[in-house]
Amino acid sequence: MKVTIIGLGYVGITTAAGLSEIGHDVVGYDIDSSKVKTLKKGTSPIFEPGLDELLKNNIQRKRLDFTTSAEEAIHHGDIIFICTGTPSREDGSADLTQVEGAAKTVAKYINGYKLIVEKSTVPVKTAQWIERTMKLYLKKKVDFEVASNPEFLKEGDAIRDFLKPDRIVIGVGSKRAERLLRELYKPIKAPIVVTDINTAEIIKHASNAFLAMKISFINMISDLCEATGADVELVAKAMGMDKRIGKQFLRAGIGYGGSCFPKDVKALYYVGKQYGLNFELLKNVHEINESRIDVLMEHLKNALWNLKDKNIVIWGLSFKPNTDDIREAPSLKVVKRILDEGGKLTLYDPVAMDNMKKVYPENHPYIVYARDMYDAVKDKEALVILTEWDVFKQADLQKVKELMLTPIIVDGRNIYKPRKVRRMGFEYYPMGRP
Repeated sequence: MKVTIIGLGYVGITTAAGLSEIGHDVVGYDIDSSKVKTLKKGTSPIFEPGLDELLKNNIQRKRLDFTTSAEEAIHHGDIIFICTGTPSREDGSADLTQVEGAAKTVAKYINGYKLIVEKSTVPVKTAQWIERTMKLYLKKKVDFEVASNPEFLKEGDAIRDFLKPDRIVIGVGSKRAERLLRELYKPIKAPIVVTDINTAEIIKHASNAFLAMKISFINMISDLCEATGADVELVAKAMGMDKRIGKQFLRAGIGYGGSCFPKDVKALYYVGKQYGLNFELLKNVHEINESRIDVLMEHLKNALWNLKDKNIVIWGLSFKPNTDDIREAPSLKVVKRILDEGGKLTLYDPVAMDNMKKVYPENHPYIVYARDMYDAVKDKEALVILTEWDVFKQADLQKVKELMLTPIIVDGRNIYKPRKVRRMGFEYYPMGRP
């Protein structure tokens, strides 16, 4: 099938690579010419394990191409995916300007029947606005439909999530649209949930908000464990053994970040307010997550007395492992807080330092970017861990101790066993553990 992807961000690139991998003829469109140029060479502008390989393979097979020509892209696809960004506004609502722009672009160049599919995470009833926009800007009578097909991609594991998903959700308004999307996903062996369009739009927001709620819940319990000398890791382990609860997303720590959970929790709260519903639970989820930075900073100040002129190293800048994404990452807030308190920072991350340099340039007077994780800790007074990269979990802690000026670890991700690390001579400050 011929497919067009509008918007080559994280979701758009992964969708283009995944659909071409299962045999479809895919063209990706974006107005960013430098991004398109990079993609045409088979290189992704974002870090995602396995993505470059898929891009190169399918470009060579002539199943995948990229363009800055809207007309070429719209004419190509029988199915057109809208994968543009939906960032948060100040009030928490989703900014759908890019989605509207995509609909207007399709209306301008449409040359026959098209199934226009929302892939971006959007508030309920966005499909109705896409349809209305299309009708307003169409210059000629052309048949089209709008459908919803939300993405459920985890950064760092997106390729597997696309090719071997837990489920595929399609929200449609006709049998024709359902048939096209079933045909599109036929090579993927996964349950297909068919709903109306409004329901499909809600499923994505509800899923992300629920997972964020689990994280905030265990972090709330983490605070109770710290206050009483209990161990949140054991609490979470026992809770997770209950099949009704499950162990995933019950990891206490510095909280969630990234481009999805913070944005989607706020957006769903805003939608609830629009309809006069009590969605205060989601407000509390967000507030608990924000408070995690305060907890970590208290640990750091308890360890160092005060932060002014202290040399502190941070391991981990991305919001999670196996990605270079620092959007809404805890590291952004922690770095700012330490700088505000007069601390001096050395930063290290396996892949995310280039993105952090766009926020804090290399010539910053109080920030140094380290060559490697061991060089980073040399002569430092505290090590703060903000991302649970495997390379940090497997670190030679004896070497770390010998290199540091004072052996203090503040662990925002609970990656070490407290008793073992303390026996080595570290002062160790995890989250929610005695």
